[in-house]
Amino acid sequence: MKKVMLIEDNKMNARLLEHVLRRDGFEVTVLNSAEEAIPEAASLMPDIILMDIQLPGMDGLEATRQLKGNPETSAIPIIAITAHAMRGDEERILASGCEGYISKPVNTRDLSATLNSYLVA
Repeated sequence: MKKVMLIEDNKMNARLLEHVLRRDGFEVTVLNSAEEAIPEAASLMPDIILMDIQLPGMDGLEATRQLKGNPETSAIPIIAITAHAMRGDEERILASGCEGYISKPVNTRDLSATLNSYLVA
């Protein structure tokens, strides 16, 4: 079973995504902040991370830079989740080290297939 770490501060979004991922056979760990995610990623070693960009405190892009800068976690694929896909956002997201991004509202029908495409790559 593939392990997904979901970092999402909106409880309703987190519950929905967790439900969809568990239904599709993923083991899911949900965290509410980037500050929690950095040490937890090193101990849990998930197969993939779904990272909300707009988090309170440290944002998802800074957390991604820190995770990618750590040799223990640098190989974990990180997919950004963003509600504000504006011009230039894709470049900023990819420059932070994310392998890709998903726009909110998340298409729950395609979520698992999208994650699996990054896990195979």
